[in-house]
Amino acid sequence: MSLQSVDSGAVHFRKSVSSRAVFLKRTLDVVACSIFIIAFAPLIAFLIILVSLDGGPAFYSQKRIGRNGAMFPCFKFRTMVEDADRVLEQLLAEDAALRQEFQRFWKLKDDPRVTLVGKFLRRYSLDELPQIFNVLRGDMSLVGPRPRPVSEMQYFESVMPEFNHAYLSVKPGLTGLWQISGRNHLTLEEKAELDARYARDWSVRGDFAIILATFPIVFSGDGAF
Repeated sequence: MSLQSVDSGAVHFRKSVSSRAVFLKRTLDVVACSIFIIAFAPLIAFLIILVSLDGGPAFYSQKRIGRNGAMFPCFKFRTMVEDADRVLEQLLAEDAALRQEFQRFWKLKDDPRVTLVGKFLRRYSLDELPQIFNVLRGDMSLVGPRPRPVSEMQYFESVMPEFNHAYLSVKPGLTGLWQISGRNHLTLEEKAELDARYARDWSVRGDFAIILATFPIVFSGDGAF
């Protein structure tokens, strides 16, 4: 599939946002992530040790699609057994119910590949902490659509390409509109609709509201799997 960088709607979206607002958003990203890394360095170090206890690597990266179709390595703490992609293929081939669940949510609620430590990290979204380095690199922003793998982009390109155009117009984020609107209780289409709304209505004030709303939801663990 050839990923289109943007369409006319995406170009219109970018032109409607002032350069001052874009600069302010980037400044917020860099300053907030720098402060977070300094303040929570002991926690990050502890999680590296904790994840590594089973003998596997602490970090995991997967190619994701960013703004204008740029590919980047999206960092996470490893929450699954090694060779998880191969294990998933086998699970879906052998279990029709799991296959149906994965096709609807692109995730498994009780994924047997997830380690004990991984379940804890996922519940409170701690597995996504390394993405602060993606934000510092400029791959991502604090707020935006969650970074999509190629498989999701291919799916939407075939059924609802307008969702791809909206997604490609902004940087992916650590948190976003669907994270505060139901998280993984939502279907893939519902998440994409919220991503498109974010791309259309983005503002710095809106980003602050999403960030503030994220904390109680993450701490509750609701909708995380």
